[in-house]
Amino acid sequence: MGRRNESPEKKRRRELIRELLKGSPLKDGEDVNALMREMMAEVLESSLDGELEDELGYTRYDYRNKETDNSRNGFSQKTVRTSYGDMDIDVPRDRKGEFEPKIIAKHQNTLSQDVEAKIISMYAKGMSTADIEEHITDLYGIQISDSTISRITDKILPVVKEWQQRPLCEVYSVVFLDAIHFHVRSEGRIVKKAVYVAIGIDMEGFRDVLGMWIGENESAKFWLSVLNDIKNRGINDILIVCVDGLTGFPNAIEAVFPKAEIQHCIIHQIRNTTKFVSYKDIKELMADLKKVYTAPNEETALYELDAFEEKWHKYPKIAASWKEHWPTLSTYFKYPQEVRTLIYTTNQIENFNRQMRKVTKSKPVFPTDDSLMKILYLAMMDVTKKWTQSRRGWGMIHSQLEIYFADRLN
Repeated sequence: MGRRNESPEKKRRRELIRELLKGSPLKDGEDVNALMREMMAEVLESSLDGELEDELGYTRYDYRNKETDNSRNGFSQKTVRTSYGDMDIDVPRDRKGEFEPKIIAKHQNTLSQDVEAKIISMYAKGMSTADIEEHITDLYGIQISDSTISRITDKILPVVKEWQQRPLCEVYSVVFLDAIHFHVRSEGRIVKKAVYVAIGIDMEGFRDVLGMWIGENESAKFWLSVLNDIKNRGINDILIVCVDGLTGFPNAIEAVFPKAEIQHCIIHQIRNTTKFVSYKDIKELMADLKKVYTAPNEETALYELDAFEEKWHKYPKIAASWKEHWPTLSTYFKYPQEVRTLIYTTNQIENFNRQMRKVTKSKPVFPTDDSLMKILYLAMMDVTKKWTQSRRGWGMIHSQLEIYFADRLN
């Protein structure tokens, strides 16, 4: 909007500024900053006086309208940091100490109320503390230390605990389980720890990270405790659980959710059984193996697996492994294509883990479990804020699940 369309109030303010500058011309940037500090201080002090006046219910010296036994009690001085430098303001007090100013809250020492939010946001993006310090200095002219950043981000920990204990839905259509590994300092040593991640798709088709747990190297025993945790938080049934090929995983799932169907990730199985195949054979071997996992039904898949075993006897462990894990590898053959596409891999959770890796790549070693959980939680919140819609084509998938699991959904 041009000046031609300015309101009378705005024109009046502009005239006042011109008059002010005539009597005190500005010579350089420091003069500009000094003027801005003085103007801001005046505005803040007037606003604080107005807040206290509203709190007490009467104006200064207007005792006739006083209806409270509280009263003004002088001022206290406070230094407030701003992008124009530090400024001192007088904060009015009341005799009972009940006054809670809003524009500059108690214990607030910066006018930029979103500084902490900015620090937390940058931390969530995986920025190093050195980079955060530099950016905050550039933005607000405030010097902060590593310990200050740590104290600010530590405020997230109670929120993380509350999130980790929140109630969950009674039934999930699919739950994906996988672990991602990080290096953490522990008792003077750097150890590799597993972060156990569970992502669920509810019966409306919406995704949710059910929780993240830090433990030692991935094991079925720890997964058992994870499954008991989510059950205690309200989950009564999971229709299908998608996992990698960790030994003992199916037994852990069956112990907590005995009715759940278990789908062993096909991609994990392919990686684990073809990693030692000669590069000369890999293309042809993969074409034959594809006939197994893309078969239209389980009967055809078993026929193709026998044919594969006979042809590729030079790699006997491949077919042997597929046959050993067939009960959980073949689960998806029970369902129509829409459901198969959803469950035959753990891509849903692997994509999530990749985004966690992007955020944490600047931190090869975490000083504590809490520091690792802080950044993972913040990164998770950043990622999942985009999870606002149900899975594409969920209407068809849901109708198929209702058919196949009618006895458990009624």
